[in-house]
Amino acid sequence: MKPARPGRRAGIEVLILVVLALFAGLVLAMHAHRWLAELWPAPAPQIVLVAGPRDHESAHFTHCHGRVRINCIVDGDTLWYRAEKIRLSDINAPEVSEPACDAELELGEKATARLLELLNQGRFSLVPLPGRDADVYGRKLRAITRGGRSLGEVLVAEGLAERWIGFRRDWCD
Repeated sequence: MKPARPGRRAGIEVLILVVLALFAGLVLAMHAHRWLAELWPAPAPQIVLVAGPRDHESAHFTHCHGRVRINCIVDGDTLWYRAEKIRLSDINAPEVSEPACDAELELGEKATARLLELLNQGRFSLVPLPGRDADVYGRKLRAITRGGRSLGEVLVAEGLAERWIGFRRDWCD
């Protein structure tokens, strides 16, 4: 067996280093938005909530179960109202269907229960997100207000959700 030529071995080492550098760059690019957001948080988008003179929507909400979903709560920021799926446009709540950790599940269950309680307290308004009716999943984007105050902001004030800043944060840190 012939020993590898010195020039050829150096070329392979350079190739390996280039591949590793490209992989590291890809990993950095995939996570850079989170790291940059922690260093320089973007200002929360300004959503102007304008409610009518009176809140006119109402329903009795339950937790969503099964395929038929009319007026029910999926989690702290998603619900079905009159058989239409709605995503609260002004907040992000922890996941309950696929949580990343036990802490996220626990907080998500609290946010879900609190949203259920808030919606069942009386009439409310659905306020469309200016310039965007639905998200990429087809959910209607709406803020839900009562007396001009966002119910999502109530969840934020109680530590059960965060203001929507354009991407989901990690609830497990």
